[in-house]
Amino acid sequence: MAQVAEGAGFEVLDPRFAALFAAHIHVERLWTGARWCEGPAWFAAGRYLLWSDIPNNRMMRWDETDGSVSVFRAPSQNSNGNTVDRQGRLVTCEHLTRRVTRTEHDGTITVLADSFDGKRLNSPNDVVVKSDGSIWFTDPTYGILTDYEGDRAEPELAGCHVYRIEAQSGRLTQMTTDFAKPNGLAFSPDERQLYISDTGATHQPDGPAHIRRFDVGQDQALSGGEVFAECSNGVFDGFRLDSDGRIWTSAFDGVHCHDPDGTLIGKIQIPEIVANLTFGGAKRNRLFICGTSSLYAVYVFANGVTIG
Repeated sequence: MAQVAEGAGFEVLDPRFAALFAAHIHVERLWTGARWCEGPAWFAAGRYLLWSDIPNNRMMRWDETDGSVSVFRAPSQNSNGNTVDRQGRLVTCEHLTRRVTRTEHDGTITVLADSFDGKRLNSPNDVVVKSDGSIWFTDPTYGILTDYEGDRAEPELAGCHVYRIEAQSGRLTQMTTDFAKPNGLAFSPDERQLYISDTGATHQPDGPAHIRRFDVGQDQALSGGEVFAECSNGVFDGFRLDSDGRIWTSAFDGVHCHDPDGTLIGKIQIPEIVANLTFGGAKRNRLFICGTSSLYAVYVFANGVTIG
């Protein structure tokens, strides 16, 4: 049953943020009992949210109609990031099997990517679907560094990169070359820019803890890549954009909101490290937040760009 989350609230750092919520709005804790929540994805047709509990090797399901929580899939192959494609199907990054999969409408699972140039992927982490049907995902090594979120193993690929799966052919293309640990990713409302976080600071002294912004060419090639924002508390993991181009991103002290010009305008304080979030609800104005062990939600005066 939803409860007002103690220790949670809004912190205004710029007047622009004050216009995005009302004084009486509270952050709710919808459920608790996980080890590491990740990868929330909203399914509008069924009015439910799916998310991963990576170390517990399961996916959870929260039902908006009655507030109930159940296990959606176990084992889940230590699933991490999830999203919804343009046909309403679940797309998942799996640490244990080191692959990206799609759950079809009949429940069968299709493997979309598990290797590149004949070598196994590291451990696909987060994923988004572009309007042309192409699937973009990050591939850091978190799932093979220890046995906690997958199976410890040596990487077969040189480096950690972002990849694109072409919609029609299924061809896999490496899109980046210079990330330490690419993590969350999301397109701008017009899809002309792609934002990608780098969480290399988790395992490298003075490593990156920022979001970079790339221009997306007509041939889908990425250019630019300047730093859009530096994280002021921990690292940026997963994030989403609203229809006005603001970035709502995870951080160690909650959710940070950055204006399209990069300014940190406010925070939603959460009493746990936040790993990921997504917009959902009938109007895409409810932010679902994956804390370390709990699922939170709050209404904001902004609307997510896409479902999932």
